[in-house]
Amino acid sequence: MLSYLRLAADYLLYRMRAYKLHGVHSPFIFDLYHNVLHHTGHFPAYDSVEALREELLHDEQQLQVTDFGAGSRSINQRTRTVKDIARTSAKPAKYGQLLFRLVNHFQPETIVELGTSLGLTTSYLAEARKKGKIYTFEGCPNIAGVARENFRKQRYSNIELIEGNLDETLHRHLQQLEKLDFAFLDGNHRYEPTLRYFESCLAKSHENTVLVLDDIYWSAEMKRAWQEVKRHPQVRQTVDLYFVGLVFFRPQQPKEHFTLYF
Repeated sequence: MLSYLRLAADYLLYRMRAYKLHGVHSPFIFDLYHNVLHHTGHFPAYDSVEALREELLHDEQQLQVTDFGAGSRSINQRTRTVKDIARTSAKPAKYGQLLFRLVNHFQPETIVELGTSLGLTTSYLAEARKKGKIYTFEGCPNIAGVARENFRKQRYSNIELIEGNLDETLHRHLQQLEKLDFAFLDGNHRYEPTLRYFESCLAKSHENTVLVLDDIYWSAEMKRAWQEVKRHPQVRQTVDLYFVGLVFFRPQQPKEHFTLYF
């Protein structure tokens, strides 16, 4: 109960701080807000991914789930149905479609996703950049198996799913990449791992890289991690959308932090 009250209080504070379009003076952020964040048009790709979501919401298959993140106090296993995971763990359509629009706008070649889950967000990324390469990381073998089957059904050929604990897989695989153009960090909700994964991605980033951090108000640790990211000397601009935070490294931009209504 206390966590829900804290989240509600954080959201009210966010709404009080958030700008709408007329309050944005950076041309780069203004264009992003107008053409991407608040784009109201419809893309056919939305229908394909949401049809998959509907299937998963009715899937009674039971999985033994291994949790490596902040969802448990230690690594454990428990039984959950696919439909329960789709209902409680998959990103809502609003945020999957935001990621689609961001990738569609920036057209990155190399995309990294930390936290595949059932593959719905990955599907939005794949639909937005069919000529790019997506590396998605999932800790639970059984959930990874469902995601792979979903990618097969959707006929995606540009996704590589890396299975295992992020603490063991992320740095090793990032070392093999020449550069990182876009990353969605949803692999852990604790302070230290979040910053460590951010630093790992930063090592392969460049001035046009876009990083998206999920659930930046999910806990006191995540709020602290978000503030640390904002203070990082290589970070030039950030956008707080409450449930996600956008990070940009464009050196020609002044260091600014925006809280925008979404």
